Amino acid sequence: MDILKNLPDSGAISLIAEFTARPGEGDVVAELLAGLALKVRAEAGNVAFDCYRRLEDADKFVVYEIYRDKSAFEIHIGADYGAVFNARLRELIVEPNSVLTFLTPLAKG
Repeated sequence: MDILKNLPDSGAISLIAEFTARPGEGDVVAELLAGLALKVRAEAGNVAFDCYRRLEDADKFVVYEIYRDKSAFEIHIGADYGAVFNARLRELIVEPNSVLTFLTPLAKG
């Protein structure tokens, strides 16, 4: 998978997913996301799955995700319920897909 090729082989995988609900679909997206969150948080390798609506625009969503390692993230993206969620989400958002931003921690010191 292209999404995996640039990820480090060790250490936690952290990312932000962002998307914008189509007009009138914000509450539907929020409900869909809440259902996904319950499933993702139950994944053994999930560390955090925190969902937000932007204060200045409730149709804009941000999801902060952390997975134990690359293997845990691979399991996450391979989950059947994730594919079902993404297919439904595509019908409800402005973007063609969630916009993913992978993060790397600053050196601790």
